[in-house]
Amino acid sequence: MTSGVLRTPVVGPERPHPARWWALGVLTLALLLVAVDATVLGLAMPFLSEDLRPSSTQLLWIGDVYSFVIAGLLVSMGGLGDRIGRKKLLLTGSAAFGVLSLLAAYATSPGMLIAARALMGVAGATLMPSTLALIRNLFSDARERSFAIGVWGSASMAGAAAGPVVGGFLLEHFWWGSAFLINLPVMAVLIVFGVKVLPESRNPAPGPWDTVSVLLSLAGMIGVVYAVKETAAYGFGPGHLAAGVVGLGCLVAFVRRQLTIAAPLLDMRLFRNRGFSASVLADLLTVLGMSGLIFFLSQYLQMVQGRSPLQAGLAEIPAALGAVVTGLIAGNAARRYSVRAVVAGALAVIGAALAALVAVTPDTGYPVLGAVLLVVGVGAGFSFTVTADVILSSVPKEHAGAASAVSETAYELGAALGIALLGSIVTGMYSGIAIPRGVPAHAAGQARQSLADALDAASGLPGGTAVALREAARTAFTDGLRTASAVGAAVLLVAAVWAWRMLRGQRLADHAPGEHG
Repeated sequence: MTSGVLRTPVVGPERPHPARWWALGVLTLALLLVAVDATVLGLAMPFLSEDLRPSSTQLLWIGDVYSFVIAGLLVSMGGLGDRIGRKKLLLTGSAAFGVLSLLAAYATSPGMLIAARALMGVAGATLMPSTLALIRNLFSDARERSFAIGVWGSASMAGAAAGPVVGGFLLEHFWWGSAFLINLPVMAVLIVFGVKVLPESRNPAPGPWDTVSVLLSLAGMIGVVYAVKETAAYGFGPGHLAAGVVGLGCLVAFVRRQLTIAAPLLDMRLFRNRGFSASVLADLLTVLGMSGLIFFLSQYLQMVQGRSPLQAGLAEIPAALGAVVTGLIAGNAARRYSVRAVVAGALAVIGAALAALVAVTPDTGYPVLGAVLLVVGVGAGFSFTVTADVILSSVPKEHAGAASAVSETAYELGAALGIALLGSIVTGMYSGIAIPRGVPAHAAGQARQSLADALDAASGLPGGTAVALREAARTAFTDGLRTASAVGAAVLLVAAVWAWRMLRGQRLADHAPGEHG
């Protein structure tokens, strides 16, 4: 592989955009909203279930359809932004996201909510690649761009952490629809200021829009992610296997088509750049390894240690604080030392923090958990910021949307694979729960399904038996969390070795070729 197949033509000094920092504030607002929305729904599930009475299948689709659609459309929307203009796509998607949030908030049936969430996924897929691509075009000075990407990444982590806190507050005071209504004022501010301060940017010669590529990408990603998630939840089945095979087949056809058509939706030559491909894979492995902590620690805090949703959200704040601080200094650190030292070192640190959870018990004190979360946040802030910078710096401006979409797709796919892999481990370990004596057969069967089911079954048992069942369930879940953390730590250490090897020679320049601040 070469380290720079695609190069931006040298065109002479480029003057910085005068409103670039105001524009960054608008883009950060969009990112915060998407990150909050991705985490807030989980808290609202029990409340909307009581109101709308969805079936178990409908409940799964309410939770998953948003991420399915986003994963399937990111690449297509990144290419669309390169063609029609990233500002136009961002503002159109923002307006649609606000309207659809209103529809979701006042949904009167499970089907209506599923449809609203699916359409929100379409709108959400326009936001993430557009924000990062606009940063690539707003900041011609490489050092300023590194700082802007750090702000971008910090906003994502802060939004993910704020979701449970904001959601917990709203659900303690209002009805479940309020979790969607918070999107409306944010989107209104974003659109008003975005029209004024965001510059338009696009690929000046993008070629025609290829609908076949869009459909192959959508079917391929949805098929793969659906198969992974359903297999994790229910085990292997013919339907899940068929979806995975069809999805993989569509993705293979998508890649082959991109290599043969004159104007591909995604230029596959991007992957010939070692820094680009290494950073994308490092991100995927990192999210895969961390997803167990992100997904299961919240359940541990609430159902094992008995915290409220708001308390659990507040408990996870150290991760966001660590990521915000290190994200802002990551670019300078990579220039002072090296890209591979910062990324590989950060991934190794995250791996060590996950390994520390192998010793966790149901009664582990918060200082230990808070320290682990802080270290994970510190490592994530360094790693994700620098890899995003490498990805954007590796491609010409014309391909910024497609490159950003590939980066975001790696996150989505890594999360799906991680929850599937680590979720299977937690589920498998939990299924070996030691049912205490005296628990009736029907309650024992329910308790083996999940920790939540066990706690529900215990509520109908006599005092001593109920306490014993709760203790057994919490212990079994914690055993699963420990094992999943060990596997996640191993994945992160492998990612660290990969980054050290493949990012050698990569650096963040003070100025991109032909660009000066």
